[in-house]
Amino acid sequence: QVHLVESGGGLVQAGGSLRLSCTASEVTFSRYSVGWFRRAPEKERESVAGITRRGATYYTDSVKGRFTISRDNSKNTVYLEMISLKPGDTAVYYCAASDWSSDLLLSDTYHYWGQGTQVTVSS
Repeated sequence: QVHLVESGGGLVQAGGSLRLSCTASEVTFSRYSVGWFRRAPEKERESVAGITRRGATYYTDSVKGRFTISRDNSKNTVYLEMISLKPGDTAVYYCAASDWSSDLLLSDTYHYWGQGTQVTVSS
């Protein structure tokens, strides 16, 4: 069982930045691919980014150039650096872990999910 905890969410003005963290406990996080997803109010969950065990990264088009996913296996943590935030980025952000290394922008790829962290971008 993989227990994931997200942190780093908050309220930020448009154009600002935030760094989200996803930390795993009791497992060797480096064995897993990790993805970030988000769900805005009254919208479907959508993919944001994914990173393989080896560090290959994938992004949904709407965040390319603004968001960066990275991992520090020594800290059992995956980060999502977000810059140039827009009100449309407002959502609950979730991290997820998978034993697989493909289709990282599909939610069905993932076996373990965190509880989410709220990101609110004001205009």
